[in-house]
Amino acid sequence: MLVTGFPAGAFQTNCYILAQDDATECVVVDPGQEATEPLVEFLDKTGLTPTAVLLTHGHLDHTWSVAPVCAKYSIPAYIHPEDRYMLSDPLRGTGAALAAMIGDATFTEPAEVIELADGDVLELAGIRFEVDHTPGHTQGSVVLRTMAATEDGPVQVALTGDTLFAGSIGRTDLPGGDHEQLLRSIAAKLLVLGDDTAVLPGHGGASSIGQERASNPFLVGLDGSR
Repeated sequence: MLVTGFPAGAFQTNCYILAQDDATECVVVDPGQEATEPLVEFLDKTGLTPTAVLLTHGHLDHTWSVAPVCAKYSIPAYIHPEDRYMLSDPLRGTGAALAAMIGDATFTEPAEVIELADGDVLELAGIRFEVDHTPGHTQGSVVLRTMAATEDGPVQVALTGDTLFAGSIGRTDLPGGDHEQLLRSIAAKLLVLGDDTAVLPGHGGASSIGQERASNPFLVGLDGSR
């Protein structure tokens, strides 16, 4: 399976594209600020057509381009209902700090929005995604898990959004954030995964559950029973 991505916009938010080998369809995850142009360029070059946009949470740096991308390809966006309000009112999720950056820009929901729930299994573009609700960074944060084939065999991939980063975790000082809840979510939904599970976060480089379990200072003392 092809899993690729690029950091977009001032926030350097990772936008991911996933597709089965030799497929013509793909799934887009978290098209943030200034993601549309490089995303369309990549899709045109590879001949891939997206069938859906998956959102790990509702913060604007992850959703900025979701409406134009969905409109261009006539596809739905998937988001947890707790974060859906941010699609049309992003400042409610970030506070006034982003008001100057947004300026007079307006945001609307895509024409079709499908709500995610914990435990959902999605079959999109021939790819199976499992949805884990991981509130804490926002109340509607989710982790999206799938399987990818490698030279060493199949490996689980976790698209963690802003729940877990390489060496860090998501901030919890914005509306809807809860530090202790975030730690509980990480313990219950991520630290129960195998060490070889690849972590593809919303910002920064990739990691693995084993690497984060061993060296992430925010996870000291956490385990799957928290």
